[in-house]
Amino acid sequence: MKRILLTVAVGLITVASYAQWSNPLNDIPAYHPFPPANVTALKPVLHGKQLTGPYFRYAWQVKVYEEAAKIPAVLYQLPCYCRCDRALGHTSLLSCYQGTHAAICSTCAKEGAFAYEMTKRGWTPKQIREAIEHKAYEKINLDKLGKS
Repeated sequence: MKRILLTVAVGLITVASYAQWSNPLNDIPAYHPFPPANVTALKPVLHGKQLTGPYFRYAWQVKVYEEAAKIPAVLYQLPCYCRCDRALGHTSLLSCYQGTHAAICSTCAKEGAFAYEMTKRGWTPKQIREAIEHKAYEKINLDKLGKS
């Protein structure tokens, strides 16, 4: 009987400690909480002739990169919910736009377009981050974006 109780106790402790680490509210992808010390020192967003070729077949793909190039310090402070921090080692949403990843990932593209629109409206990176955490970017229609 003591063995059963001990096994149950160990099991409950294990479950309780695991729940602490698996809380989805604490599972925020990588981002920087403060603006970069030197924006010009950041690796640039792809631009110009880099926005051609097989990764840029649709107008929205070019548009999100053009917008991203205008707000690198904001993107630096935002997480990317496609989880490219785990898969690709990205450190923020800005990383997605420093290569071709945002052109092939609708999550990155929508988050970037959302960040640009909210920045134009005067939102702070913290406000944008909170909205992204609540999936507000999912309302972005990339096809419409490319036609504007």
